[in-house]
Amino acid sequence: MTNSIILKVREELTKNNILRVGINASNFLLVSRINSDGLPFGIAPDLGRFFARELDVNPKFIVFENPGKLADAGLEDAWDIAFVGNEPQRAKDIAFSAPYLEIPVTFLVRENSPIRDLSEIDQVGNRISVMNRSAYDLYLTATIKHATIVRAESIDESFEQFIRDDLEVLGGLKPRLVADCAKTPGNRILDGQITSVKQSAGTLPAHKESAKYLHEFIEQAKESGMVSDLIEKYAVDGVIVASPA
Repeated sequence: MTNSIILKVREELTKNNILRVGINASNFLLVSRINSDGLPFGIAPDLGRFFARELDVNPKFIVFENPGKLADAGLEDAWDIAFVGNEPQRAKDIAFSAPYLEIPVTFLVRENSPIRDLSEIDQVGNRISVMNRSAYDLYLTATIKHATIVRAESIDESFEQFIRDDLEVLGGLKPRLVADCAKTPGNRILDGQITSVKQSAGTLPAHKESAKYLHEFIEQAKESGMVSDLIEKYAVDGVIVASPA
C-alpha cells in the first residue's frame, strides 16, 4: 500500500496518533480475555493491533458490553474502526469489510422437546431466548414469523432465562450452545445451522478511503494465514475463516 493512501487513512481515522478500536466484549470467541488494565486480547483485538501497526499508530481499545451498544456508539463518534457481526441492519451505519470469520448459529432445546428439526422452530407457542441485538437476534427478527423471541441483555442471561422460564428454545452461537449443553444435562442441540454470524471489521461510511483499505487489510489477513493463526493461538473451536471476498 502506498504511503499516500496510508497518510489518507491516518487523516480520516486517527487523531494524535491514536486509533480507537471498538470491541464487543460479549463475544467470548473473539475476545478471549480482558486484563486488569481493561485491555482485551483475542482474535478481534489482535486484528485491531495489527491494523494499527499497518498505519504506524497506537491502538486505543473502546470495549462495549454487547454488539448493539458498540454499533450505536459509532453514531456518536466513539470509535474509528470496530469489530462486530456484519448484519444488513447495521450496514447503513457501518461500512463493513468482507467477513474474516464465520460462526454457525443454531438452537438448543430440551431432550424431551417435540422439536426435532430446525424447520420446526418457527411455530406458534415456541419461545426463543436470545441475546438482545446480537447478530442472530437481528437475523431471527427478520425471519421468524410465528414463534416469539424473548430477549435478554447478555449471552449468559439468555441461557439463564431459557432455564428459569422454561422456554422452549435457546438460540445462539453453536460453540456456546455446545458448552451450555455440556453443563446442563437434559438438553440437546439441533443438527445443522440457521445462519452464520459473519464477523467483520468496519468504519464509518464517510471514511471511504479507510473503508477500502480496511477491506483490503482483512482480505490480506485471511490470505496470509493471520486469521487462522489467531484462531489457533487462542484455541478457539467452532469458527471458520471466511472465504475470500
